[in-house]
Amino acid sequence: MKLGFRNKIYLGFFALLLLQGLVIFFWVSHAMEDSMLKEIKNREISIARILSARMVEPMLAMDFLRMKVLVDETVKLGDDISYTFVLDKNNNPLIHSFKHGFPTELINANKVSSKDKGSMQLLDTGSQLIYDYAIPVLINNNRLGTVRIGLFRTRAEKAVRKIMISVIITIIFAILIAGVVGSLLLNPVTQSIKKLHESSEQALKGNLDVRTAPTLKKNCWDIMLCNKKKCPAYRNYNHRCWYLAGTLCPTCVEGEYAKKIKSCQQCRVYKKCSGDEIQSLAESFDAMTLSLKGNLSDLKNVESVLNEQKSMLQMILDAIPDFISLQDNKGKYISANRAFCETLNKTRKEVIGKGNDDLFPRVNASIYNQEDKKVIETGIPLIKENKVEGKKGIRWMHVVKIPVAETGDEIKWLVCSGRDITRLKAVQDQLTHAQKMESVGRLAAGVAHEINTPLGIILGYAQLLMEDVCKDDQIYEDIETIVKQTKVCSRIVADLLKFSRSSTSIISDFDINEAITEVIGILEHTFSLNHVIIKHEYRKTPLLMKGDKEKIKQVFINLLNNAFDAIEENGSIFIKTEMGMTENEIKISIADTGPGISEANIKKIFEPFYTTKGPDKGTGLGLSVTFGIIKEHNGIIKAFSPPLSGENKENGTEFIVMLPTGLSVV
Repeated sequence: MKLGFRNKIYLGFFALLLLQGLVIFFWVSHAMEDSMLKEIKNREISIARILSARMVEPMLAMDFLRMKVLVDETVKLGDDISYTFVLDKNNNPLIHSFKHGFPTELINANKVSSKDKGSMQLLDTGSQLIYDYAIPVLINNNRLGTVRIGLFRTRAEKAVRKIMISVIITIIFAILIAGVVGSLLLNPVTQSIKKLHESSEQALKGNLDVRTAPTLKKNCWDIMLCNKKKCPAYRNYNHRCWYLAGTLCPTCVEGEYAKKIKSCQQCRVYKKCSGDEIQSLAESFDAMTLSLKGNLSDLKNVESVLNEQKSMLQMILDAIPDFISLQDNKGKYISANRAFCETLNKTRKEVIGKGNDDLFPRVNASIYNQEDKKVIETGIPLIKENKVEGKKGIRWMHVVKIPVAETGDEIKWLVCSGRDITRLKAVQDQLTHAQKMESVGRLAAGVAHEINTPLGIILGYAQLLMEDVCKDDQIYEDIETIVKQTKVCSRIVADLLKFSRSSTSIISDFDINEAITEVIGILEHTFSLNHVIIKHEYRKTPLLMKGDKEKIKQVFINLLNNAFDAIEENGSIFIKTEMGMTENEIKISIADTGPGISEANIKKIFEPFYTTKGPDKGTGLGLSVTFGIIKEHNGIIKAFSPPLSGENKENGTEFIVMLPTGLSVV
């Protein structure tokens, strides 16, 4: 567990005092030790020199008794003097203070020349350390001998140790006194910080009525002799007037704390009432909680209004029958109305935060992602019609995607709105078909009434004449031409009647590959006479669909006949079947090696009565009938010249038919 602020302050304070005491102790002890040892050494040197001077006369007279007295008197000068002895000029001992005999080892332990004033050596006796001083005894530069004095070092150290103990006691006593004084000074600070911490925790829990600063003793209304009861600072014992907005003092500046504080610092109320840093911190904290309380109240009111407006906006969007969605520039859905969710058969929670890849089939999602990316990058709205296949069948949607920029030119969102126009498309198709049928029907009825009867008579008489005329005669050939052209006219009338009538469909499940095989079986022999070969590449598994098999076969008959007429002779037709972009769509392509169709003409080939064939080779209704059958089955037919696939990529024409299976996919 970590130390608290108070304990850290105490620990740091005492550590600082202890460090300071240790520094003082080591500095004083070192200085005292050096000073004491130096003093002791100087004292011993002085004693040795005095003894050396006094030994001159007894040594000249060889008065051993007097030398003995001087040595004994010297030893008695202090307890720290261990020994004293005198050597002659040959380093032979003359007199000494040892009680148990003279140790000869001391003679050579410390030597001094006549030129030196003295010599000092630290000797270790095994039990004690002794400073040994050697002073030569001289008279007129003639050396009489040497005086040696030994001084106990341990006794000097004991004296120094006593002084150090006194210093330590003094330092400890000073630290204790400093600690007590520091505690008295730190207690108010730590208590204030602790209270501020407790108040901040209460504020975090949502209690913004907490009070940290002590009750004010001096107040602005007392100092300024003010009696303005409407002033927010009047009788407010918890907050200083410079923290409050809207105070009514003549010298106060309008606005919040940041705007008025410079002016307030010149006021006598501020000079008398402002406290130290701790008090100011507590007062500013109370002012901050008061400001937060007001701001939170305003935010809650704004949040309530925003939530109400959001709910109202969502209610309006949900009431709109068109589907509406909002995406960010990353493709994630931010909002969607009820119609959009119902279109996907998902709840709003399942849509929000997801992308196209999560909501649509893979192929559709890829297309939608590319469209969204293009709209966001270019900023150009997209308007299109989508064909959607679902459980309810095929539906058509009119979709508009609009980029939305927040600031500048950067696109932030993408709004997508759409409307189900399936019924509208059906009505338009019905209306177009009805208008076409009405016109063609009238024409067909007129032709049938006006032309069929004469054509029948002409054909009958012509055939009778052919029986009466020799085949080698020119008249026979002329009559044969009349019969042939009359049959062409009959076929035109039949196509018109077929185009204008809406026969009842017989719906069943059948295999596209099987239907095409049946058509090829009918036409293959006729085509081979002109050296036109039909090649096919079927999907290995059956391509089942629900529809009118005979009408679908009529589509393939018309397309193969057109290809045959375009090739005329020496060519090939290539048929390929496969799955479309989804599992419930079939793709059939029929490509030929004919001369192809120009770009201008290819746009008109599905219009009634439009044909590129000769006058006696087509009515211009075959592809119109084909287009109608495919539309009846909710499919699509497109023509490409040159073809997209097949053996000849340079010339020829390719028709691609996309038909829905109409079967439910598990």
